[in-house]
Amino acid sequence: MTEIENIEWDVADARIAYPDALARMEVRQAAIREGSARELIWLLEHPSLYTGGTSADPAELLSRQFPVYDTGRGGRYTYHGPGQRVGYVMLDLAARAKDVRCYVHALEGWVIAALAEFGVAARRAEGRIGIWCDTRDGREAKIGAIGVRIRKWVTAHGFAVNIDPDLSHFGGIVPCGIAEYPVTSLADLGIAASLADFDAKLAQTAPAFLAALAKAGQSCDLAPGAIVAP
Repeated sequence: MTEIENIEWDVADARIAYPDALARMEVRQAAIREGSARELIWLLEHPSLYTGGTSADPAELLSRQFPVYDTGRGGRYTYHGPGQRVGYVMLDLAARAKDVRCYVHALEGWVIAALAEFGVAARRAEGRIGIWCDTRDGREAKIGAIGVRIRKWVTAHGFAVNIDPDLSHFGGIVPCGIAEYPVTSLADLGIAASLADFDAKLAQTAPAFLAALAKAGQSCDLAPGAIVAP
């Protein structure tokens, strides 16, 4: 475990069961809020599973070939599995800036910046949650998902980026409720990269992400539905 700007940076060395990840996030959120633990960026990989966010439509769950978990994050159904980098980001916005929209905008920007280090022109898409890019045959496709939950200004959940997962596994759901577009990955784009390679680019671009949070309060645009902030 290392740190970036006094934030713990933890990269899991084994796949983490989804219920175990949820339990750790809940405990850490409470500890951060109480001031007994530092903020945490946790990078991990899950075994194959589907999760449903607070806007999930049961009709969009097409298969139960993998375990299905309901979760408190914003968004609809998504897939997690081997070859996908999941980032759970636990930050105290009360100590930074109480601006949920700008937080999500900055989180999206962080993933986009990391992908740019591999030559991927990733972007936001108006009205659609997630991170998008063009495939080698020119189609627009989703390469990353965003979904967060914020409790008393402490964030949890975060992002999932496809490095080299089995893309057929996304066929068991309508990813994030968007049926018109495919999903892609770095491998699908012809880019050979490991999870560790992507982690290094996340670390390289993390300071800019944290600096962007300092600009909270300015205009921040994002697709609706990615946030749950009770």
